Amino acid sequence: MSKTEITPYLFFSGRCEEALNFYHEKLGAQIEMTMRFNESPDPTPPGMLPPGFENKIMHASFTIDGARIMVSDGCFLNSTFDGFRLALTVATEAEAHKAFNALADGGTVQMPLTKTFWSPCYGMLTDKFNVGWMVMVPGPM
Repeated sequence: MSKTEITPYLFFSGRCEEALNFYHEKLGAQIEMTMRFNESPDPTPPGMLPPGFENKIMHASFTIDGARIMVSDGCFLNSTFDGFRLALTVATEAEAHKAFNALADGGTVQMPLTKTFWSPCYGMLTDKFNVGWMVMVPGPM
């Protein structure tokens, strides 16, 4: 039997390159690959892209400590990230504070890092790209 994976795929409505650079700078994300719409071996169907999207990112992927996220500018201008959050689990409280503060730069904090019954250090925020995050340190099992 093959291994099943579920990988988040985020659409940034024209801000994908900015997001890639932000996650690289703030979280040490390692960019695996990028492909722009004008680099595709197959032409984009007529009318599918907004004007000026030819140089935007059709597909990219990056990892944060081995966890893969795929991203794109998409073919639309109004993507939203409602109804989910990315959970970033790190080993220490110092790492949690570093990641949380980095992601909060230009974003909005919904719950500052605090002790909870499930984690010694847990908080929620929405980054400047409107992506929701939960940053935490694992609690005792």
